[in-house]
Amino acid sequence: MVTTLTKNYIEECSWKPDLFKDKVCLITGGSGTICRVQVEALALLGCNVVIVSRDIENAELVENEVNNLTSRKDSCFAIKNVDVRDYFQMENCIKITIEKFGKLDFLIAGAAGNFVCDFANLSANAFKSVISIDLLGSFNITKAALPHLIKSKGAILFISSTFHKYGVPFQGPVGAAKSGIDALSNNLAVELGPFGVRSNCIQPGAIKDTEGFKRLSNPKYVDDMIKKIPLQRLGTKKDIAEATIFLLSPAGNYINGETITVDGGMWHTGTLFANSDMYPEQIYKGMEKFLSLSKL
Repeated sequence: MVTTLTKNYIEECSWKPDLFKDKVCLITGGSGTICRVQVEALALLGCNVVIVSRDIENAELVENEVNNLTSRKDSCFAIKNVDVRDYFQMENCIKITIEKFGKLDFLIAGAAGNFVCDFANLSANAFKSVISIDLLGSFNITKAALPHLIKSKGAILFISSTFHKYGVPFQGPVGAAKSGIDALSNNLAVELGPFGVRSNCIQPGAIKDTEGFKRLSNPKYVDDMIKKIPLQRLGTKKDIAEATIFLLSPAGNYINGETITVDGGMWHTGTLFANSDMYPEQIYKGMEKFLSLSKL
């Protein structure tokens, strides 16, 4: 894996190079494809970033590459082999962050799990797994971080999706989980606002070159679907990073309780993921087998 952004990002972007100097951000799922570029952007703009990941090898790789990218030894620090479903592990992650950097200014809850499955063949354990990683995991890290975010008058950013904005086949668990995340963020915006803490969501659309998009899309239909996206292109990981910088920067200081959809206007047309042709044929074969066994 190579880094997505480069040092030229500082020259190309709209932000000051020291925008987040002396700030500290913790990101769950920080070694994933979308969150990883958030890590890079924040670090390049002066932030010290702690990534929380279950993947030991990938987390170490991101840590080393981002530190080399910024030429700052502590611009990225990885806490590895951690499960966001375990609240006490999240408490420990916050403890480690405070011991290393002395504070916490920003929290990005980005850890997620997902798969393609029709409802008929979806097991209770599979549904629970997605809810636990996405929704419960977001709760756990936010709960653990709360005292320090209040102290710094910090900001929380949840990574949601557009899968609950319209009917999307084979995506029931993630739609339910992300809908819950949006509701949680709205609740926190109201409850924590008086303490100076902001809470918002980013809803990525179809983002190219990500593991999620590869799993959820049928390559032979992508070009036709892109034509139906108002901006006529797939999103990029940099698009998500730029929205992240905006919401966490002083430019977003009065934005609270919002869900910012970054999808080129796709959800308004109900395209791409709402089109069942996008999904592999074996999904339908699985449904047919289930219905046959059920004699429906």
